[in-house]
Amino acid sequence: MIQAIHRWRGRHPDLYEFILFNLLANIATITNFLVLLLGNSLLFRAFSETAFVLGPFDYSLENGGLCGFLSFLLSYACAQTVNFIVQRKAVFHADNKLGPAIAVYIAAVIAVYFICLYVPTLIVAPLSRIVGGLAPYLANCVNILIQVLTLYPTMKFLVMKKTSAPAPIPSTKG
Repeated sequence: MIQAIHRWRGRHPDLYEFILFNLLANIATITNFLVLLLGNSLLFRAFSETAFVLGPFDYSLENGGLCGFLSFLLSYACAQTVNFIVQRKAVFHADNKLGPAIAVYIAAVIAVYFICLYVPTLIVAPLSRIVGGLAPYLANCVNILIQVLTLYPTMKFLVMKKTSAPAPIPSTKG
């Protein structure tokens, strides 16, 4: 079985990398949901009756208020920190300079951050009418999809570069 996986990996390295990226991104996803839950139910609960509007970010009480905004903000920051560490070592095996890699990653994450902070203002209220209290978590699922579709190519082609030759795939003979 292991030999078959190694052969398949050798024939499909990019697909293998994408699958591994998504599997290990679940660590960040779990972090994201746990922090969102903690933020909504504990850390920022006192702000649940305070509306927050800043430009396009309309976190009315229907959209979760300041509690929702801060919870999405914190959960995203924690998840992306975890994601950078896990993906850098386990998926991309990057060995480029950490400083520039972090700078590019932060720029990409901030761009996606604004999108992901805006999305809940569009969908939480309508979803709440359908699924009630699950709406912020469904909005979070939409945000995670946006993050994967945006951050995987950014990480693969810009952030997680290898400066040395790729490690050889272990031999299946022997």
